[in-house]
Amino acid sequence: MFADCHTHSRVSPDSNAPMVEMAKQALEYGLDVMCLTDHCDLLSLEGERTLDYDWQVVLRERKQMLDAFGTKLDLPLGIEFGMAHLYPEAAEKILSQPGLDFVIGSCHNMDEKDGGRDFFMLSYDTLDECYQALDNYFVSMEKMAAAPYYDVVGHVIYPLRYMNGPYDTPSLDRYRDQIRQILRLAIDSGRGIEINTWKGQTLEAWIPLLKDYKQLGGEIITVGSDAHAPGPLARGVREAYQIMQDCGFRYVAVYHQRKPEMFRLK
Repeated sequence: MFADCHTHSRVSPDSNAPMVEMAKQALEYGLDVMCLTDHCDLLSLEGERTLDYDWQVVLRERKQMLDAFGTKLDLPLGIEFGMAHLYPEAAEKILSQPGLDFVIGSCHNMDEKDGGRDFFMLSYDTLDECYQALDNYFVSMEKMAAAPYYDVVGHVIYPLRYMNGPYDTPSLDRYRDQIRQILRLAIDSGRGIEINTWKGQTLEAWIPLLKDYKQLGGEIITVGSDAHAPGPLARGVREAYQIMQDCGFRYVAVYHQRKPEMFRLK
């Protein structure tokens, strides 16, 4: 099994890639599965509420892709659902879409009381600013993990990718209890986590988290590149499989109809 379960197309606001081009590249790279998980964020980049989602745009693009590649690739219907725990009624309506296979639960934004801006938009000039953002992030992540609007917890270490100032990478040691609680909430509800390779740039950082997940009894893991264009598809996925094996995991998950199918790692 070679599956990229976190990808984006031009249905997401931060991509220009047609779905059909993503699928074409996936086939050329030898992927068995490509799940497009386009963004649905209930807070915008600037923190404004965006409580509707136009599934028709997704389905139109998806039809073109399926017509061209639906017999050659497994192409589950996915979504990356941001801040869903804040608005249960909107979340339930969006997730009622027939045929939905997979939901990544993400927190991309600061809490509304702190402005609600996406972590991508914040300033990280000092280490103190980094920790202020991470404090906010893990509180939201724990609330998200306690809600029922996801299948796997998305990119637990998300804000770190933007913290590249003149300082050492912020340590997650101070958040270990919170991270373990997030993992425990996913496990206890029969859900999983993802390894997000961030186009192959984030791999080693997952090892401590995976060891905790294993120790807590976690089993369900998907892997995704977070590619927003055809070129970076699948980057880091095979390396992530090796890291999983090194941490004692023997299976990788792919979701269909909101249920995980477990495939043995080789």
